[in-house]
Amino acid sequence: MKQIVLVMLVLFIGLHMSVLGRDLFKNKRNLGSGSMPVSIGIGFITDFLDTLGIGAFAPTTLLMNLTKQLDDDRKLPGTLNVSHALSCLLEAIIFITVVKVEPLTLFSLVAAATVGSWIGSKFVTKLPEQKVQFVMGCALILTAILMALKQTGMINILGEGNTATGLTGIKLIIGIVGNFGLGALMTMGVGLYAPCMAMVYMLGLSPLVAFPIMSASCGALMPVASINFIRTGEYARKVSLGITIGGIAGVIIASKFVTGLDITVLTWIVIVVIIYSGFTYIQKSRKLAIAQKA
Repeated sequence: MKQIVLVMLVLFIGLHMSVLGRDLFKNKRNLGSGSMPVSIGIGFITDFLDTLGIGAFAPTTLLMNLTKQLDDDRKLPGTLNVSHALSCLLEAIIFITVVKVEPLTLFSLVAAATVGSWIGSKFVTKLPEQKVQFVMGCALILTAILMALKQTGMINILGEGNTATGLTGIKLIIGIVGNFGLGALMTMGVGLYAPCMAMVYMLGLSPLVAFPIMSASCGALMPVASINFIRTGEYARKVSLGITIGGIAGVIIASKFVTGLDITVLTWIVIVVIIYSGFTYIQKSRKLAIAQKA
């Protein structure tokens, strides 16, 4: 099953490179505005952060706004998906190769997220986005607090040590249902990384196991989402190419950093990432609530 996931990810790389490469070659004389060196720098920074579990979309949006890389904000969603698809796939392949994770757990959770995103695009987007973001933010902060208490030895949650590399029985079922829900929520802008980290930790898995699961889950989704953006030209070509190039370098360096960390240190990094993501969701929900009242 692990090999099936790897083959699937390699096929997605081929698909993305083929579709993107044809479009860039077709429009090679007019790749659009933006600075290639600046875009490469943005890609390196944001995909380095993405590999650590922080996510790439929000930092990329911030840096592109600061550097004025986009001449049309309508191209932002397409640019984010197109530019980070290849680096996310590379992330997944690296982590699956170097991190020990039970094949059944990996395959089941990745498949659940993929199916969840497909169904979510039809149904979940009808949910009140502001409430979903607020609840998710609060849940992440609570989870991070529980993780911190466990790390300090004050409480014990679902087993000792978090050294497991796979799920069985009821925990596997919970993981499948949970990642299905997270895949569905991605369609309304709720990132999968931090919630997935929290979920696998609470189920007793090693925090490092979250990295192949979450990166493979997103890696299976983004190339498909990118196809329509590329075919319709709703993305910034030069900026996306630059971010892709820089992002690949960022992933390679960050993956060595992550896999070389002591698990205790990594767990505290994960806790910080989850807290950051939780407050980010709450802030988004407040801004959306204010916008709805205006």
